[in-house]
Amino acid sequence: MARRRKRLSDEDRAVWERVAKTTRPMERDRPAVVARETPDPPEPSRPREAAPGNPGIDPFRIGEAAGPKGQGHHLAPSVVERIDNAPVKMHRGTHRRMVKGKMRPDARIDLHGMTLARAHPLLIRFVLDAHARGDRLLLVITGKGRDAEDDGPIPVRRGVLRHQVPGWLTAPPLGSVVLDIRTAHRSQGGEGAYYVYLKRAK
Repeated sequence: MARRRKRLSDEDRAVWERVAKTTRPMERDRPAVVARETPDPPEPSRPREAAPGNPGIDPFRIGEAAGPKGQGHHLAPSVVERIDNAPVKMHRGTHRRMVKGKMRPDARIDLHGMTLARAHPLLIRFVLDAHARGDRLLLVITGKGRDAEDDGPIPVRRGVLRHQVPGWLTAPPLGSVVLDIRTAHRSQGGEGAYYVYLKRAK
């Protein structure tokens, strides 16, 4: 059953109009504005400083992406590679004939099987005597060395004498008379021997 609306009397209407004049309309509810957090601008890139005590290591921060991998480790070149890739110090034509085995050595010494303590003084005397005679091309035989029967926990380098001789030839007193060193041609010992080309005697 519909409810009948009660009509205001003239007196009630006058009161209502007086009250209505003292009021203001209310603002409609507005949706709350949620403030979004704006991300901080990225810091300008600065050159990295090496970590303290580790000059070759960059500092690393948590959450930072790892950098590209390095080139990895490279094995040191063998004594043969170092000698054969060294700059040529002698006449190019003579060098070419020498490494092709087309030159006959003026003198030769065989150190194969000797200890370092015995081989070193013998090599010094041999080279200095050859230089005093005016010899130019020497053949120094060291042998390639042999593998140790048991390397144990510490591997032993094969051919210790073969690795030591180039150092002896470039250090005093031989460095002052030796002009160039090359691996011998395979017909004259290959990697188990060296050509030693001396400076001209004064």
